[in-house]
Amino acid sequence: MRPGPRGWVISSSQRVVAVTAYDFRRVTAADLPLLTRWRAAPHVVRWWGPPEDEVAAETLADPRVTMWIVAHHGRPFAYAQDYSPHDWDPHQFAHLPRGSRGLDQYIGEPDMLDHGHGSAFVRAHCDRLFASGAPAIGTDPHPENARAIRAYEKAGFTVASPAMDTRWGRAILMERWR
Repeated sequence: MRPGPRGWVISSSQRVVAVTAYDFRRVTAADLPLLTRWRAAPHVVRWWGPPEDEVAAETLADPRVTMWIVAHHGRPFAYAQDYSPHDWDPHQFAHLPRGSRGLDQYIGEPDMLDHGHGSAFVRAHCDRLFASGAPAIGTDPHPENARAIRAYEKAGFTVASPAMDTRWGRAILMERWR
């Protein structure tokens, strides 16, 4: 087999097989300094707010949220979290069927922006969630975050609402269904 474009592998029989170039591992307490550094990066603060608004150690202690470090070819570069929207009341994705997941993410390493990693690792993570039984996945980027909206669209999400105010800030709802 030899490497092909965008994470595909071409076998000796010329069949193309999908292979993800992204690894997901659960966040541990040892990752908190890395997450703190990423949360303080200007490109993350712009959309997630100041790091003190959401302390990673508090999220790690919350059993409702599953936190992930995303690595590309062994290099950690991004954070993702998924959760059941039915664990919060009210939640803007409460209309999704039981078993659905909400998704938030950011790329922490600035040199990994604008290379297609956002849409690629979101797509890979959604595939993992669907394989685990999720019927739908919702995400809620800020309506002015064109980079995130485009990445989610490339990952298979569609816009499901106009801009709205949520308890976590201004957002548009985007959904991807199995």
